[in-house]
Amino acid sequence: MAYIKAISYYLPDKVVTNEELVKEFPEWSVEKVAQKVGVDSRHLAAEGETAGDMAEKAARKLFSEYNVVPAEIDFVMLCTQSPDYFLPSTACVLQDRLGIPTSAGAFDYNLGCSGCIYGMAMAKGLIAAGIARNVLLLTAETYNKYLHPSDKSNRSIFGDGAAACLISTEGFAEIGEFALGTDGSGANNLIVKTGAARQKEATGKFVEDDEGHLWYDDYLYMNGGAIFNFTLDAVPAMMTQILEKNGLERDQIDYYVFHQANKFMLNTIRKVCVLPKDKFYVNLANTGNTVSSTVLIGLKDCMEKDLIRGGDKVMISGFGVGLSWGGTILKF
Repeated sequence: MAYIKAISYYLPDKVVTNEELVKEFPEWSVEKVAQKVGVDSRHLAAEGETAGDMAEKAARKLFSEYNVVPAEIDFVMLCTQSPDYFLPSTACVLQDRLGIPTSAGAFDYNLGCSGCIYGMAMAKGLIAAGIARNVLLLTAETYNKYLHPSDKSNRSIFGDGAAACLISTEGFAEIGEFALGTDGSGANNLIVKTGAARQKEATGKFVEDDEGHLWYDDYLYMNGGAIFNFTLDAVPAMMTQILEKNGLERDQIDYYVFHQANKFMLNTIRKVCVLPKDKFYVNLANTGNTVSSTVLIGLKDCMEKDLIRGGDKVMISGFGVGLSWGGTILKF
């Protein structure tokens, strides 16, 4: 069995409030952004601050908060779509910077909103196979470095941040069985088209999509309508699979912590899935959508606010870029 033993997170120092954002987009209002997206402010990585830097800070915070000794860690994995380098893996660099033994395995994996869940699944597999006993799962993203200055929608949604989770043979939350899925036919609905091997050089090109948004080849593009429809198709079916794989009924779930995409999407999911409002976590106000870190930040927040207690069964899930999705049950 595999357990969560520790969770910490880090948010950059720079904060952009809605008041600051609407100065650039006067057709918006502070109230409109807060009501639609659910974000009052978001943290942005500094110009020279990378996903690796943030992951290191989240890890060091975890070491301090839980008295974790780096020498005990025997595997490091980092979920990021904004790595410090094309190669080597940022996780390898972090092994050295964090003082983790050279006998530890380490790798990056490129995934977004479902990345935390996939990382937990891989960590559980490593522990079940006897390959590792203490896996340091890191998530870190600097999406704001990929956003065009005129992209008011995504600039209002996304925040930068990192989280750290120690998964071990013992801990405070047992990790259950997973439901995972992928639909690469929707890859173009959330994409940065240039910069990698398919199209290395910037093109400077842009087109207008059906929603009136400009799609820049060289910056992050999200087809909000398509992502919204995908989520409403994938999440209810995924929830059923999670319950079936864990031998549970819906009324046995004490709390739900889903990827914090945006307030409107979360409220729609809750209504479509007929979930109790008091058991469904929604809190992007001071962080925004931190991509792969939202679930871990949410779990930490719930634990600190006593929303999750010992004995609770908590459903967690992530969904988005890929397109991909995944979820499991945590037994506290």
